[in-house]
Order: sequence, then C-alpha cells, then structure tokens
Amino acid sequence: MSRKPNGAIIGIGELKPVRYSEGKTTLSLIAEAVRLALKDAEISKDEVDGLLVGPQVGETPQHVPATVSEYLGIDPTMSNVVDLGGATGPGMIWRAAVAVEAGMCDTVVCVLANKNEKGETLRSPNRNPIREFDVPFGASGANTSYALLKRQHMEEYGSKQEDFARIAYWARKNAQLNPNAIFYGKPAELEDILASPIISDPLHLLEIVMPVAGGTAVVVTSEEKAKRSRRKPVYLKGAGEKITHRAVSQAPELDKLPFNYCIPRALTQAGIEVKDIDLFSLYDCYTSVVAVTLESAGLCNPGEFGEFVKNHSFSHDGDYPLNTHGGQLGFGQADLAGGMSHVIEAVLQLRGEAGDRQIPAAKQALVTGNGATLSETTALVLGGEQ
Repeated sequence: MSRKPNGAIIGIGELKPVRYSEGKTTLSLIAEAVRLALKDAEISKDEVDGLLVGPQVGETPQHVPATVSEYLGIDPTMSNVVDLGGATGPGMIWRAAVAVEAGMCDTVVCVLANKNEKGETLRSPNRNPIREFDVPFGASGANTSYALLKRQHMEEYGSKQEDFARIAYWARKNAQLNPNAIFYGKPAELEDILASPIISDPLHLLEIVMPVAGGTAVVVTSEEKAKRSRRKPVYLKGAGEKITHRAVSQAPELDKLPFNYCIPRALTQAGIEVKDIDLFSLYDCYTSVVAVTLESAGLCNPGEFGEFVKNHSFSHDGDYPLNTHGGQLGFGQADLAGGMSHVIEAVLQLRGEAGDRQIPAAKQALVTGNGATLSETTALVLGGEQ
C-alpha cells in the first residue's frame, strides 16, 4: 500500500454563487473567499506561507501566484498554479499536504474563483492538438465532448435517457436543502429534465451545469498543527490522480477511464473500501460524468449505473448520500471553483455542520474532480478522525 499524504483541512470559505458578477474582478472574489476561509480557521493571513491558485485569473495572463500573493498581502514560501480543469480543487488538497510534509511551508491556502460578466465571451488560445482531430469535426466544446461520452455509454450498454436524468433530479432535490445553491427553491422533476431542450444530442439542458460567479478557498496544514486548531480538522486519508488523454477522440474505453485508477488508489491509501464511505461528493459537470464515476468507484458494474440510481436514495438520509449540497448541477459551477465545492461540502459534513442536510455520523467522504473530458481526474478520501 502506498503511503498517504499527511495533512488536514482546518478552514473553508465559499461565496454564494450568483448568475452574474457585475463590477467584480477575479482577484476580489479570490480575496473574499480567502478571507472567509481564514476566518473559519481562526487564523490570520500572516500564518499563511503557502499558496495554490488556478490558472484562470482574468487580471493577469502570467505570474499568477505572484499577482495573487501581492493582492492578498502574503509572502508564501511555496506557491504554484494547479491546472487540472475540474480536478483542480481536489488536486490542490493533496499537493498542499505534500508541500507541508516536505517542509516547504506550514499552512497553505488553496483558492479558486471565477467572475461571470453579462455578455462576456471567454475564448481559448488556438494552439492545442485537440484542434487537429476534434474541433474540425465539430467537437469544439464541453457540451459536444460530454454528449459523445453519454452517447457512447448508451450505445455500448443500452443506458436510457431517464437513467441519466435521475442524476440531475437528485442534484436539484438535494439543492433544496442548501440555501446557497443557485437552484434553491427550484426543484426539477424527472419529467422536467427529460423535457428540457436538447443542447448537444443526447444531452438535455438540465443535465448541464449552469456557469455562475463565485469562489472557494481551503486552508491545509500539518496534522500536528491541526490538533491545536480551534476548529475540528478534516484529515486527508488518501489521494489518487490520473491523466489519460486531453481530446475526447483519444479517450480510452469506458471501463479504463482515469477514475478507474485514482478512486481505488485513494481508497487503498486510506485503508478502506467503498462500502465504508458515508458521503460521495462526486464531480458532476454533466450527468454522464456521475454515471461513469459511480461505475469506476465499484458501486455498480460497468453499464449498470441506471439500475443503481433507480434503486437507491442519494439524499443526506439515503443509503448513498451523493452531492448533498446539490452538486454543481444544483449548486452552480463557478468555473474551476465548482470542483472545490465538493471539497467544501465534504468538510461541512465531516464537521457535522451541514445543517438540515447533515448526514448522521458522517466519518469518511470520497471527493472527485474531473478536468477536460474525463481526462484529468483526482480522488480524495477525507476523514473526520485522524
């Protein structure tokens, strides 16, 4: 068994998502998320000597850690950009733990944020190999790529539209217990999801995340320092990461996707089995991602997620609590910060601070992150006990 990273989460901060962030900058959202995380950890910014940020800070195309450090007024001894798409949030956590364990720093802030201006169009640089084999044939964005993934599953295994729709249904249902969710007060029945417009065949509108503005931050320190924290620590028990491709045209078979590697690795490091998990905080930019993640985690056999979601409850008091904050499908996706929302929910549940959606006696959580089209993946096992 490989050795697990030694680290713990002692503070979290999350901004309530809004549809548009008029007058806000990415840096201002980063600062507010960090302020909330430090307040939650009950530490000052002077105690922060490590910084991990995402690659997308609109105010600077390069020197991102230096720009963010200067804005926050900190002088880190370790800083870096983590660029794993939707897996960036979870990927930051184990990197922070390893940096602390290596003695490069003592306390790390991991932060992601995104502004969403009305009428703003974000464009990617035209210098990527994906443009040789995918873009010329119409696979020019996430909707098309994840639609291909869903279609492949339907063709290979015979999964049905209602199988995927149930995932979106549970996300919206769970969001009704989270006042901060963008779709709080807006449940969606199975029929609503199936009746929503087809955006990229076979994907319906309500199977796709809504972009929002928001931000998240997490404070990671050593287990030794965490013992002295005034807040209940949440410990990193295991981690796994895997990249297999970038372009969807180069993706492996459905039963060989990178989650099939990183989830078992994280569980093995933690010394537990999937049946020991109390919360499944799974990245859910599209319903098709959750479908293959459930199969990769060993909760059901390949191709059988449809029967699994039909026969189980995914609420906080169900037999398989899944994305109890609403997931990104119900909570909203503040760009890369959306992936960190799954970490935030795991921390709240393991602290016993999730309010009306609290899982009884939650002790261990599986958190996943996904970048590109199921290419960059990270899995974490977080625990409320050392």
